[in-house]
Amino acid sequence: MDEKKSIKITDSTFRDGHQSLFATRMTTEDMLPIAEKMDGIGFYSMEIWGGATFDVMSRFLNEDPWERVRVLKRKMPNTKLQMLLRGQNLVGYRHYADDVVEAFVEKAAEVGIDIFRVFDAVNDERNFIAAFKSIKKVGKHIQGGVSYALTEKRMGGPIFNLAYYIDKFRKIEDMGADSVVIKDMAGIISPYDVVDLVSVLKQKLAIPIHLHTHYTSGMASMACLKAIEAGVDGIDTCLAPFALRSSHPAIEPFVVTLRDTPYDTHFDLEKIAEIDEYLESIIPKYLSFADTTKFSVIDIGVLMHQIPGGMISNLVSQLKQAKALHRIKEVYEEIPRTRKEMGYPPLVTPTSQIVGVQAVINVLAGRYKIISKEVKDYFFGLYGRPSTAVDKEIQKLALKGYERGDQPIDARPGDVLEPELPKAREALKGISDRMEDILIYALYPITGLEFIKKRQEAEKAAQPTPLQ
Repeated sequence: MDEKKSIKITDSTFRDGHQSLFATRMTTEDMLPIAEKMDGIGFYSMEIWGGATFDVMSRFLNEDPWERVRVLKRKMPNTKLQMLLRGQNLVGYRHYADDVVEAFVEKAAEVGIDIFRVFDAVNDERNFIAAFKSIKKVGKHIQGGVSYALTEKRMGGPIFNLAYYIDKFRKIEDMGADSVVIKDMAGIISPYDVVDLVSVLKQKLAIPIHLHTHYTSGMASMACLKAIEAGVDGIDTCLAPFALRSSHPAIEPFVVTLRDTPYDTHFDLEKIAEIDEYLESIIPKYLSFADTTKFSVIDIGVLMHQIPGGMISNLVSQLKQAKALHRIKEVYEEIPRTRKEMGYPPLVTPTSQIVGVQAVINVLAGRYKIISKEVKDYFFGLYGRPSTAVDKEIQKLALKGYERGDQPIDARPGDVLEPELPKAREALKGISDRMEDILIYALYPITGLEFIKKRQEAEKAAQPTPLQ
């Protein structure tokens, strides 16, 4: 333990912290008073963007997503700004054409993103090709992610075993990633599995390895500590008020735990405590978005059924609307069946929603009596290659009368998509020719257009009236 091994800490307070706990509702206005202090802590990077932030800002907060990055870049010039990019999904809920991917990455880099954390819901590395190429072109850092999934309680079994993860990470390194991340969105990686995985990856890879895990199951802080001891290069944490529950481990205990060890963060706990006080003062604004259905800080359910917290809240909302909340136990039993038939996709956006919605439909209407459009797209191959073979009978049923044909594809999904920017430009003719707006529209044609028009009206109203 003599060798100095500084740990890279990525802070996720401004992105995944409030996305996990408060439905992504934190405003830029509430970030600005502490941005400069955050910049002075010494984080390796701050994840401030991507995931659901782009959609929520334009749809609910009436904020320009691009502007948030610009403003925070000015306030935090010494810390790398990071975003979460869902590969060919970008920050939306379907795959977008390559021209949209390239333009999006270019604009994101231009406004201030330094590190692009790229992942794919089904771990099909072909869905990284367009994004990786675009990130390389703009000279930014590619962090390639593998979504951590299980079929058993611990790593192993026929699919998500050590060999599976080694293969995926090596492919990502070969594709040109500058670092990789184990992306455990459900918080289901156990501390001893982390040791096995990180130890082997350190031998097999020549690039840095990061660990992203959520506190949902209660294992995250233990997993991070064991990962550090096993040689991981970086971990994700949040400041205490925005940590724990379905968010990330808190940084403060790590500052003390790692002090005077080879892994010392050298962070000033008093400075962090000042920022924590501020965060506590604004939390009342966001409490209505928090899950108050349980007192427990951890969700023992995820240890049993592996369903991420965000997915559960969607299921509850769906069942409430159908006045069928009493059938949630049936849905919990149906999800593993539906997931198996779909080739065991990891349960992360958007596949968690695709599997969850279909499982609810299967319970309420009868198994596959109604099949969602997204499930049809999935079985056709528009989301990529599943982790293992899908149920052929269910696939046949899903593709019966499907608009693109009944024969599934095995091509890279981006190869079958027509360029989308010309249509987006045409749709915004006479409204806006800004690339930022064209991309907002391409990602979310309905809510995006509403936002652009609303913003223009506000700008018009703010202009001084000419003197008569």
